[in-house]
Amino acid sequence: MKNEKKVSSGRFLDQFITYLRAERNASEHTVAAYYSGCVEFAVMVCGGDENFNDWQSVDREQAKMFIAELGDNGNSKRSISRKLSGLRSFYRYLNKIGAVKINPFVGLPRMKMDKPLPKVMSISQVEQLISAVNTVWADAISSGRVRTEAGAEFSCARDKAMVEVIYSGGLRISETVGINYGDIDLSSGVVKVRGKGKKERLAALGRPAVDALWEYLDLRSANGMGGRDRNSPLFLNQSGTRISARSFQRDLKNYLLCAGLPPDFTPHKLRHSFATHLLDAGADLRSVQEMLGHENLSTTQIYTHVSAERLKQVYQETHPMAKRKK
Repeated sequence: MKNEKKVSSGRFLDQFITYLRAERNASEHTVAAYYSGCVEFAVMVCGGDENFNDWQSVDREQAKMFIAELGDNGNSKRSISRKLSGLRSFYRYLNKIGAVKINPFVGLPRMKMDKPLPKVMSISQVEQLISAVNTVWADAISSGRVRTEAGAEFSCARDKAMVEVIYSGGLRISETVGINYGDIDLSSGVVKVRGKGKKERLAALGRPAVDALWEYLDLRSANGMGGRDRNSPLFLNQSGTRISARSFQRDLKNYLLCAGLPPDFTPHKLRHSFATHLLDAGADLRSVQEMLGHENLSTTQIYTHVSAERLKQVYQETHPMAKRKK
C-alpha cells in the first residue's frame, strides 16, 4: 500500500537522536537529556540496557511505573516532567516511522509544577541600590563620560525616583514608565497606575519616593524638559520623550554592578520585595493584593511563602537554640 509507513531497521533510539539533530535542529543539551531519559526508562522499567529496542512492547502501566519510580528516587517534578517530555517525543517519532502504534506516554497526567519562590531584596540591598545610582552618575561626571553635567544630574534624579516609586508602590516597570504627569498627587502621596488589561488602581508613595519625585521634577523643569500637561509622560529620557522600560533596565544593570548586588535582580524584584516586606511587617494579604493589582488572591499568596522562608532563615541564623544538637 502506498500510504503504509515503513519501519526503519536498526536501533530506534540512535535513529531518534539523528532525527533530533538533523531535522529538529535540537541543541546538544536537549539531545543528551532525551537520550539519557529514554535509556533510564529502558533500564529502570523494562529491565533492559541502553541497547533495548523493543519499544512496541511498552504499555501505559510501565509508563506510570516510571513516574512512580522517579518520584521514589527523589527526582524533582521539573526533572520528571523533562524526562517524560523526551519519552513522549521519542514515541511520536516511533509512531511517525511506523515502529509503534500507541504512544503510552500520551494522556498521562501532567506534572503540576511548584512555582519557584520569587527572589526578593533585603531592605539594606534596596538602600544599596539607591545609593549606587548616585555613585554611578557621580563617577560618570568626574570622569567626563557624560555630555553635560546637567544631563547626568537629571538622569540620576530620574532613575532614583523610578527605583523609589517601583519599590514604594509595588509597581511593574511597564506601569512605572506609563505614568503620566497628571497621574501623581504628591501632596497626598498617591499615583494612579494602569495595570494589566488597562485596569487602574491607586498606589501609595512613601516619603522617600515623594521627595525623590520632587527632586526629579525640579530638575526636569530646570532643564526645560516636558510640559505640565496631564497626559504628558512623567519619566523622560534625554530627548524629552517617555523613557522605555528597556532603557531603565539597561541602566539598572550598572547600578547593581556598582552596588555589588546579584545581576539577576530586576525591576520586578523590587515589586516582589515590596510585597514581601509588607507581609513581614504584618500587612494583611487582601491589602497587599489590592496594592499589587492582583485579580486573584492566589497570585498574591506566593508572597506568604516567601515571607515564611525569610522568617525561617532569620530564625536559623539568629536563634540560640536553632542549631542545637540533638
